[in-house]
Amino acid sequence: MKLKVGLIGLGRLGRVYARDLSSRIAEARLVAVADTNGALAGQIAAEFDVPRAFDDPMELLHSTDVDAAVIASPTHTHKALVIAAAQSGKPAFCEKPLALSVGECREMQAAVEARGSYFQMGFMRRFDPGYAAAHRQIAEGRIGRPVVFKSTSRDPYPPSLEYANPASSGGLLVDMGIHDFDLARWFMGDVASVSAAGGVLAYPEMATVGDIDNAIATLVFTDGRLGVVDLSRNGVYGYDILTELLGTEGTIRIGYLRETPLLMMTKNNVAHDTVPYFMERFERAYTLQLQNFAQNVVRDREPPVTLHDGIEALRIALAATAAYRSGQPAAVTGITV
Repeated sequence: MKLKVGLIGLGRLGRVYARDLSSRIAEARLVAVADTNGALAGQIAAEFDVPRAFDDPMELLHSTDVDAAVIASPTHTHKALVIAAAQSGKPAFCEKPLALSVGECREMQAAVEARGSYFQMGFMRRFDPGYAAAHRQIAEGRIGRPVVFKSTSRDPYPPSLEYANPASSGGLLVDMGIHDFDLARWFMGDVASVSAAGGVLAYPEMATVGDIDNAIATLVFTDGRLGVVDLSRNGVYGYDILTELLGTEGTIRIGYLRETPLLMMTKNNVAHDTVPYFMERFERAYTLQLQNFAQNVVRDREPPVTLHDGIEALRIALAATAAYRSGQPAAVTGITV
């Protein structure tokens, strides 16, 4: 049985998902795409041989030809789409962040639970082979008890101002940092409080939309263990994603910067290339994540990344944003709206 999937949102990531769903996942068939840019929807449908294209995502969700929905549209659109998918009884996969507020997330949760529909949160780093292997090794006690979590995410260049606008994306600490905050919970458990500092240090234009380009957040987990996350939009040398867990009996470091396994060594110089961007670094993880979603729906398995995971990662990100704005630590439990 192939799961007939409809894809909503055809930006940078949507195009990656269209490729994967149409050609790389045996359990799924991409039968429809939707984007408010109707011309783009038609173009993607033609490129990937998709039978139907919509300029209204709601039409896709109400289509009887679609079994399940993958939502990769801008964050501020997620609430309406997830609720509509739940009400139509369609299993749904939703990209991060879940929404822009905890209140919106609760409305989504109520709709999903009322219908009992399947929902899976999109945090692709959990499906990256390196992160998955590290999680297994920690569970096996290879480094003893992890006591410090450190995570770095650096983009090689900033996004468009339209995308960076916190009204649409949530801003740096939410849209970008949420991956690291989800990893913090996955590896270490819930976070009690967050402190954060940030600023517009490299790209003055970020200030015009109310976003920042660099931030550092420190985490205190509920059991007293520690974490630190640093985020930057000006990692001009390449896409740099690194996570380290310091344990009582060792350390695990996850990530790489060199893309091609080639090192050029000449007189007084050693050089290599770098990972270009997220599509290349997490190409396999994106495919594995969507394959997992299709398999779970077809085989009636529970989602490994839940709506609750999406809510809790967002609460940490919002607490970090509040801490940055106030200059004072913020309790994660205090983020309720």
